[in-house]
Amino acid sequence: MHQANIPIQHPQLCTVTLLGNLVAKPDIRYRTNPVSAVTEIILATSTKWLDKKSNQYKEWTSYHPIKVEGDLVEQALLTAEKGDIILVQGYLSNIKSNNAGNNAEIQSHPTIVHASYIQKFKKGYTQTVNQIYCSGQIASITQLIKTQNNKSLTKMNITINQRIYSIDKQCWQNIVIERELHVWGKQAEYTVEHALMGDSVMVEGKLSYLTSANKAQIIDAKTLHWFKN
Repeated sequence: MHQANIPIQHPQLCTVTLLGNLVAKPDIRYRTNPVSAVTEIILATSTKWLDKKSNQYKEWTSYHPIKVEGDLVEQALLTAEKGDIILVQGYLSNIKSNNAGNNAEIQSHPTIVHASYIQKFKKGYTQTVNQIYCSGQIASITQLIKTQNNKSLTKMNITINQRIYSIDKQCWQNIVIERELHVWGKQAEYTVEHALMGDSVMVEGKLSYLTSANKAQIIDAKTLHWFKN
């Protein structure tokens, strides 16, 4: 995809909400100056859908690396165990995961989610949650392709400008991230016909990961709100 240097003038929305099961017991470390706890966890969420060819439900599991820092670690994760249900709210980050553990699905170190809220529940069954709400700007040419199932898919890159508080550096920072955005169906066809680089978008969707070797993190749009600039 061709990329463009799109000027961004103000912080944009980026909120990720995940509810799933902890893949392994957290490995908690402590940093100095200032002293603060830090850990990286892996959260598993699942999506079910009806396969019309077999008329059976199928399931796809996504593994989300999540960085947790400071008081959030001690409040929610000191007694956490494998299989516990974890609720996370956070934002996308440019940090790469360095704690893939023994999970083959995430050993390629995909981009991490940075937690701003976390809560632990006891082991048990619950429907998982995988949601992202974000605003941004189109940063590439849109591409329309047809999948093997003859579904319309439009791919594009979007940039999101976030204002976040760094616990490590103890200051507010602006970070710009770029993610590939997937849009399906009639929305895909309309977008590729009308959207231009620099246009604004508001996305309701979920976090997914490519099946390629690098397991790149992408945004899978459920609903795309599109605005001309």
